[in-house]
Amino acid sequence: MKKNKNKKKNTNYVWIAKITLIAFLISFLFSGISETILPNTPLVLGIILVFVFIILGVIFDMVGVAVTSSDEKQFHSMSARKVKGAKTAVGFKKNAEKVASFCNDVIGDICGIISGSAGVMIATNISMKLNLHPFWVSLTVTALIAALTIGGKALGKGVAIAKGNNILFMFSKIISLFKREK
Repeated sequence: MKKNKNKKKNTNYVWIAKITLIAFLISFLFSGISETILPNTPLVLGIILVFVFIILGVIFDMVGVAVTSSDEKQFHSMSARKVKGAKTAVGFKKNAEKVASFCNDVIGDICGIISGSAGVMIATNISMKLNLHPFWVSLTVTALIAALTIGGKALGKGVAIAKGNNILFMFSKIISLFKREK
């Protein structure tokens, strides 16, 4: 009995190591894209990219909450009827802790960090172009990004709790386009 307990602990450490590496790689990729694209883009496009990162963070936060708040029974029934995406949803539900951690903590948090650092570039750009004090511009842009991120995630969590099954199913259908269901 003790061996099983130790095996589970080792599995958790393996999962933590994997998710840490994945977080590093995704963060590296997103930061690289942001650092490469933003300095050379027009201000409006930079602002749009920040909004894209905010929206992506909110969407993945919603998916993470939906995975933990949805009902698995519905997806078993759909899976038995061979509905596309249902088996993927069952798999997500069976691994809800890991899926939620990935969606909320990896993608959601990385998007928040990237949108914040991109906001600093935008604030610098605005203050230089409009000859405004960088401190106030940076403060305003950072506060606006934080408010939109927090407000969006708060709204998204409410929707995800109320419509968890629909959100999980829609996400699972999208993922099943890239992953064959058995």
